[in-house]
Amino acid sequence: MDADSQKNHLKAYGLTYWTLSKELKVKWLLNYRGGSFLLPDTQEIQRECQIRGISFEVLSDAKTESILEDISSPSQNMEAVILEKAPKIAVYTPKGKLPWDDAVTMVLQYAEIPYETVYDEEVLNDGLLAFDWLHLHHEDFTGQYGKFYGAYRAASWYIEEKKEAEALAIKLGYNKVSDEKLAVALKIRDYVIGGGFMFAMCSATDSFDIALSAEGIDICEPMFDGDGSDSGYQNKIDYNKTFAFTNYILERNPMIYEFSSIDMTQKRMVSKTSDYFSLMDFSAKWDPIPTMLCQNHTALVKGFMGQTTSFTRDEIKSSVLVLGETKSNGEAKYIHGIKGKGFFTFYGGHDPEDYQHRVGDSKTELDLHPTSPGYRLILNNILFPAARKKKQKT
Repeated sequence: MDADSQKNHLKAYGLTYWTLSKELKVKWLLNYRGGSFLLPDTQEIQRECQIRGISFEVLSDAKTESILEDISSPSQNMEAVILEKAPKIAVYTPKGKLPWDDAVTMVLQYAEIPYETVYDEEVLNDGLLAFDWLHLHHEDFTGQYGKFYGAYRAASWYIEEKKEAEALAIKLGYNKVSDEKLAVALKIRDYVIGGGFMFAMCSATDSFDIALSAEGIDICEPMFDGDGSDSGYQNKIDYNKTFAFTNYILERNPMIYEFSSIDMTQKRMVSKTSDYFSLMDFSAKWDPIPTMLCQNHTALVKGFMGQTTSFTRDEIKSSVLVLGETKSNGEAKYIHGIKGKGFFTFYGGHDPEDYQHRVGDSKTELDLHPTSPGYRLILNNILFPAARKKKQKT
């Protein structure tokens, strides 16, 4: 999985998932040649590699033992993590959404990793309990319809989506979309606390936390929910209820395409040509989880924008790990934390290979980006739940 030897990093994750689905174990060699995978040597697996265009090497038993011995050395920042079970994957996305509207759905399809889609009805009926891993599509959990009002309130798609959201809320027994989305966010929170793995990108990151922190508070203006917001609602926000963010200021103006001060999109002074973020270096033996999530063939990853592009460093809780950052700009791109028995990862931006994706833009063709470092970070999260949990030292 290093830069020079692998022709298709993304499909390699799909092959690894496929191998796990055959009830075979895989060793993930953290920090060894870009985070390579050690698979059983069978004719079937070799044939799948060839069919999918994945580069591989066949190792002798002696060579394998030598590599594993080298990895286990205390002097090497490497580790061999056993992957045991293919996680069952759910993508939270509205019915009828096209796959290319969401980077995770797109890369799952490209890597040939199976998934199921869920939305509000399934979540509220405890459907998440059937899954190990959940991705949140670019959702607005605050009930403000993505803050698209200023630019798109007269667009037919905006009017239709608002109408559909209101109808779904009523069907599910809620008077307002904001109330219904809060109920969904609370169910997702409970899923993570109970041991689930949640991965969110773009606006599903900050809007999720904002919704949790505004429980019982009306932060929506009349064009969103038909009545006024609570007076002085900023002072009523409860940051103790959030996963990742704290001390942020909400954007009150409905005409502004922004939720809060969490997002760096309007504050960052970075040109497209110099927009990169660096992955943090962790101890593979002592911190295997963040090391897994940062596996890549480069430590410097090309940046990309979204409604929520990146996160204001000062508004991230001290308990949350920053996995990728642009230090000179005071922003974090990629963060990870623990909530109860579960885990969450937030990744800023919309599409790692489409710098400034706009409504209606054509889809990204991943055949043109089979070695994308930005997409690899998504796939690291998908395999993370498959890892055997080490017993904690007491």
